[in-house]
Amino acid sequence: MGLPGAGKGTQAEDIVEKYNIPHISTGDIFRAAMKNKTPMGVEAQKYIDKGELVPDDVTCKIVEERLEQDDTKNGYLLDGFPRTLEQAKQLEKMTDKLGKKLDAVINIDVDPEVLVARLSGRFICKNCGATYHKLYKKPKVEGTCDVCGGHVFYQRSDDEPETVKNRLKVNMKMNTPLIDFYKKLNLLHTVNGDQDIADVTKDINKILTNLN
Repeated sequence: MGLPGAGKGTQAEDIVEKYNIPHISTGDIFRAAMKNKTPMGVEAQKYIDKGELVPDDVTCKIVEERLEQDDTKNGYLLDGFPRTLEQAKQLEKMTDKLGKKLDAVINIDVDPEVLVARLSGRFICKNCGATYHKLYKKPKVEGTCDVCGGHVFYQRSDDEPETVKNRLKVNMKMNTPLIDFYKKLNLLHTVNGDQDIADVTKDINKILTNLN
């Protein structure tokens, strides 16, 4: 768990590689379920085609279909699920039924102000589309694109600070009940995501090693 830009994807890659377990992302399993026309995939497609959100019960059933597969018997990593308290309660029931209960919920905690700087720092060359970042990837010569030498840059509307702040606010509201839920179950481990990536990885490895 963690807010957008907290580094969940980077850490997930490291965990699945180290433990040789499947990385279960809801986006991926939705696409696979729809492509394979599983009963729940067909059901989800109906909502997606209408531009509606897929209801919790359908989402949970798709996750359950995925967790029933053989490659999860030695563990799995969930990414982007659960997103709501109802999904978390359903997950608790299904993992109990399958005998594949959660060992840990890792929350990567980053100061929202830091995330605004991270997420709103991206800008793009209008001429060739090369991407830069105010903090991490500036052009070699200020105001000049490294790729095409262009001088006009723009920022996508969803990268603008106000949009980013709003996105974080919505996510914080969604995450708070989940954090409380997993805290009560003694599954929550919070890691300081303001550190270097390598230090975040080290802290997560420490948590996972102590579970065994």
